[in-house]
Amino acid sequence: MTRHVAQGGTHRHRKAPDGPIAPRRLRSAGVAIDWPGRASGQGDDDMNGRLSALAILLGGLLGPASARAAEPALVAVDLDDDDADGVPDGEQPRVPPAPELLALRAPRGASQAPAAIPAGLRLLVDGSPVKPGAAIPAGARRVEIQAVRAGRSEIALFGEARTISAFEVRAIDGAGRRIDMARSHASLQRTPPDRLGDDPFANLDDPDAIRLLVIGAPEDLPLTLDVHSAAPSGGVIDRLPDVPLGHVRCPDDVPPGLVCGSTRPLRAVADDIDRNHPMIVDRSVKGEVGGALVVALPGGPKVQMIRIAGPRTSPLGPLGRTRARLRIVMVRPRAGGPPPMGGDDAGALAIARAEVERANALWGACGVSFGPPEALDVTFVDPPRPHLLAIGCDHGLPASGGAIRVRVDGHEVTASIAPRARPDAAARAVAEAIGAAGFSVRLSDNPAIGAGAYGTTDVLVRRPGGALATIEPPAAGALSTDATLTACIGAVDLNDGLQHFSDTDAIAGTVEERALLKAFDDGDPATVDVVMVPSFAGGGRIGESFIFADGGAIRNTIIEDRAGLRADRASFALAHELGHVLLDEPGHPDDFGIDTPTRLMDADAANASAYGPRRLTVDECARALRQSGAAEPRLGRRSGPVPLLAPWPLAPLGRER
Repeated sequence: MTRHVAQGGTHRHRKAPDGPIAPRRLRSAGVAIDWPGRASGQGDDDMNGRLSALAILLGGLLGPASARAAEPALVAVDLDDDDADGVPDGEQPRVPPAPELLALRAPRGASQAPAAIPAGLRLLVDGSPVKPGAAIPAGARRVEIQAVRAGRSEIALFGEARTISAFEVRAIDGAGRRIDMARSHASLQRTPPDRLGDDPFANLDDPDAIRLLVIGAPEDLPLTLDVHSAAPSGGVIDRLPDVPLGHVRCPDDVPPGLVCGSTRPLRAVADDIDRNHPMIVDRSVKGEVGGALVVALPGGPKVQMIRIAGPRTSPLGPLGRTRARLRIVMVRPRAGGPPPMGGDDAGALAIARAEVERANALWGACGVSFGPPEALDVTFVDPPRPHLLAIGCDHGLPASGGAIRVRVDGHEVTASIAPRARPDAAARAVAEAIGAAGFSVRLSDNPAIGAGAYGTTDVLVRRPGGALATIEPPAAGALSTDATLTACIGAVDLNDGLQHFSDTDAIAGTVEERALLKAFDDGDPATVDVVMVPSFAGGGRIGESFIFADGGAIRNTIIEDRAGLRADRASFALAHELGHVLLDEPGHPDDFGIDTPTRLMDADAANASAYGPRRLTVDECARALRQSGAAEPRLGRRSGPVPLLAPWPLAPLGRER
């Protein structure tokens, strides 16, 4: 509930069916790659190796006109899902424009004669595949070839025979299984950096890392790939250029005559700390849930992509993307004063957005987002005036008989309390008396704290127009004349820090916390309220959360102070407290179990490295969905008491709403 504080390896050569192929050698990222190709020879150093490989590739694709005429046209097998409808583009009845399609220039005039279309290709006219025997109509705006299978094919179009060489890019998980680029997705890394084994192209016991497997004719496969990550907006987040391919055994379903190359296991990571760790820097790329890992030929356009969402395997099945709504309330230390952090409102807003961005990065491992930081709902408020009267204060003893007397905006109000009345009954008598004086009154019952007899009740008073009223002691005498039933005015004074709860009263919060939080409650239980204050009283506390499971009047609410923001990525205070709310769990995994300082929900870890408190387990991802209301795929219904998390389907890149 609270937060205290260059790889080497061996490479195999494979003989093509028509005889041995001389290997080309490329040195990249400290790894020597042997690859079957059309030229032989070895680079003596990194630069010479790269230039030689680049010259071979460009010479084949961009050579003299006479050479280009004889070269096949290279296209990528279209297995991804550009329009995010869950169907591979190569199977769709209508295909959106994409870089992996080979555009043709159709002659103007009458419709063209039917063309024989090989099994591995589709001829598209204005995005729709041409049926066998059908003619290409006159006036077609788009005529394209789409590859659906790797290998070389011959196609005759517009009186000219063309050779098409298609190569396929597959995504392979840590167990060696193929990942469907359209119906499945990549996921952000949930494990700390680790070294590769002796064979860097072998399968890896890692649930999130993926290898890119390239399949095609030996003469046409690239030596390296470029990988970049795209944001949901379509913008580039990070790049991983010149990812080397190593020769590997092809899967059993690959036709004879084709060869296969593989990258080392690549990691989509949450932030720069993971991205730049020296152990995995050359195979990590920073990504974002809802974005994509985009594969391209060196210096070329996209050839395939795979979207990024939650874990592919969990107790609930594959986890997609979900979203929670945050409402940030910045409480100034005094009326008209500066914001609680940042110096001015603009600085405080930037700090709040950065904190939410960090929470997005870590919870992205579960497919959870809190929305774009630039669209964050942030409000700056003054500390509330004393508007709360706590009947029973903290311990909630029953009444002996007497009266409670207060002034509300200067009006003297007296309520008689019967003997043996519990705090909730006494509060209703007080509310009736205050309401009779012309004020709007709301009652908020609190559960009994650990040392309490009964639960207390807060009387919240507003003026007829909705503004907070001011509650003061009577002009003379005590608030309560009852010998056992106490009454306290909830005053918020942040100059000495916010009085925070302890283990005894955590279920209800202190009177000052209740006065603060209930003043700005929006009444929407599906929104997570994050209240930022200058500091907590006494030190040692940087964040608190109030969760649904405790049954208190304050739920799904977080308090964070300047120290929590200053701790930054050493503690991830907001992401940690959001974990308590989403998991609906007051405790920590190390309270009664093994201490694992790399877990986000660890009680006391503070470490800004890649081995600090930043990891979420797949079981925690599943629990967050169960407890916070997202639909369970197996049950077909919402299981949580309050739907904090709502499904957020992936949209085409650049079309996010």
